[in-house]
Amino acid sequence: MRLPSRPFAAAACALSLALSVAAQQPAPPAKSKTTAPARAAAVVDPLAAERRNNAITLVNTLADEARGFHDATLRARVQMEAADALWETDQERARSLFRRAWDAAEQADQENRRQAEADRNALPTATPGGGGGGAGARNSEETRVAQGAGARPGALAALLNRPNVRSEVLRLAARRDRALGEEFLAKLDEARQQDEHSLDAESVAGAVTEAGAAANAPGANSPAMPASVVAHEASGEDDRRLQLAIELMQENDTERALQFADPALTKVNSTVVEFLVDLREKNPDAADQRFGALLTRAFADPSTDPNAVLILSSYVLTPHMYMELGQGGRMSTSQRSNDISPPANMAAAVRAGFAQFAAQELLRPLPPANPQDGNSARSAAYFVIGRLLPFFDQTLPAVAPNLRAQMAAVMPDINEQQRTRMDANMTRGLVPESQRPDGLQQALDTAQKANDPDTRDRAYMQAALIASRKSDPKARDYASKIENAELREQVYAFVDFTGVERAVQKKDGLEVLRLARDGSLNNTQRTWAYTEAAKLLKDDRARAIEALEAAFATARKIDADDPDRPRSLVAVATEFIGVDRARAWELMPEVVKAANAATEFTGTDAAMAARVRAQNMMSTVNFPAPDFDLNGVFRSLAKDDMNRAVALAQTFTQEAPRAVATLAVARAVLEEKPAARPARASN
Repeated sequence: MRLPSRPFAAAACALSLALSVAAQQPAPPAKSKTTAPARAAAVVDPLAAERRNNAITLVNTLADEARGFHDATLRARVQMEAADALWETDQERARSLFRRAWDAAEQADQENRRQAEADRNALPTATPGGGGGGAGARNSEETRVAQGAGARPGALAALLNRPNVRSEVLRLAARRDRALGEEFLAKLDEARQQDEHSLDAESVAGAVTEAGAAANAPGANSPAMPASVVAHEASGEDDRRLQLAIELMQENDTERALQFADPALTKVNSTVVEFLVDLREKNPDAADQRFGALLTRAFADPSTDPNAVLILSSYVLTPHMYMELGQGGRMSTSQRSNDISPPANMAAAVRAGFAQFAAQELLRPLPPANPQDGNSARSAAYFVIGRLLPFFDQTLPAVAPNLRAQMAAVMPDINEQQRTRMDANMTRGLVPESQRPDGLQQALDTAQKANDPDTRDRAYMQAALIASRKSDPKARDYASKIENAELREQVYAFVDFTGVERAVQKKDGLEVLRLARDGSLNNTQRTWAYTEAAKLLKDDRARAIEALEAAFATARKIDADDPDRPRSLVAVATEFIGVDRARAWELMPEVVKAANAATEFTGTDAAMAARVRAQNMMSTVNFPAPDFDLNGVFRSLAKDDMNRAVALAQTFTQEAPRAVATLAVARAVLEEKPAARPARASN
């Protein structure tokens, strides 16, 4: 059933009619003679101007209608996108829309947070192959995902990718107007303070000048190392500042990125260092200067511990890869880029400055042994010294013997299992993975020696996952040895899904196609694999079309009310645009029909995710899938035939997909570079 008449639908019809009339009007004949030199200059294409004017009308009308949308996330996004689209033509109106978007985003984030908390409270403890109970768990989608039963295939991706709507509004507003960005950042900080029941007071005492630090021998007269591992995390406001700055940097707006980031570059955490790493790729001098200032602040901060040294080492040794130790030597690692090789052009003074700082911190007197917390601080000192010893041997060899003595002093306090785990990670990121032990043989040995099926299954699961990361075809063989049928199928599915992901990264279209046909994938994942294969095989048009037709057939197998069905059909149509535009248009009514049947479909936030879990073990893959969103396909269709795209967008009956598609069409027009048409010169 179609919804009642809507203001922006009327505007869309008016736009379509105006475009049709404009397209049918012949261009006025050029005069044969001209006397003014200005007549020879370029003139604006009147049809393009007409399209822009009508697109502006459409955006304005949609922005006003958005105030009545039921969904707060949609309300915020439509108004912020409208504000961004209108900025070049009406900044006062755009600022008003940004502020309206912010109000809606605050409500949206509150609703998302409440839902996330409810889902977490409902989580069960049962896992395949692990026992446990979840009798008290409420019947939520998070529960069904955790249990692996009854949940839709796309539910995991939806749960892992809940939007942070205020951050989205902040990013667009700050890109346009720094003052508006600062206004929203202040509101975020105010909201955070209201939400927190108590705030941890921080104090920094005993500032030491850089000159004084250089004059002191490493470790001499230093206060004791902190007795416990310190969590190095950016505060809420600083984290948002830095994430915003990183996004601006990615858009090549370095000056504005620095304006937002500089106030937050005061404490050691991985987000600060990641910003400096990104900055260094664009402006090495500016990044090195700020890194030196951060070292000075960290040296003056008595809470600086081996974890701080470890995080800062990433700037010099493993850009984009960060490691941190928790209590008992538990390791967490994050990698934000495939390329983590050290900067080739880093000045010797920067490396030497870090070496001096790191030696000073790592040679501070050790805290007493404390078995209750697993000797966390002493374990951290052991790991960080061991990891950086080759760097010290090369950069500051005079202190290496003292560091080895410090490392030897803590070794007796670390149990063998913990030390073995840390030793295995000491060279991670510093030497090629092919030269590091990967744990595969250890997992297989554990499986061979295991006396109970659960331990054996988990060992084979670990072996399968390690082999999968190496694109080792034996991964499925290891999975086949798992006795628990449910866990075995989970591992098969995870191995094949990650196999597609790695083949896509390697641009191996034939392997992607093979896994699309034969892998243990659900229909959404299989559609994704087929569309990725078509993208990689686009030079072989016949094979690409064959893959897309297989993707189309697969997408139609998804349940009619599942939002993954229209998402998958969108992906097929998106890829058809590159090889057969007529076929893409043919598929769009099918997309609309599926979208109208799946009430949860929004046309945004598509992602691909997979997870495998057993007791004390879990591995997750999660990444965005923009080809499954409406924005891309409607932008492309608008360039092909704007009138038809506008009319098509109006056939969505749900607010969200209709608004997303309409905005995509309008923005495609507004972002076109104005075409200049030279006037005919006189003879």
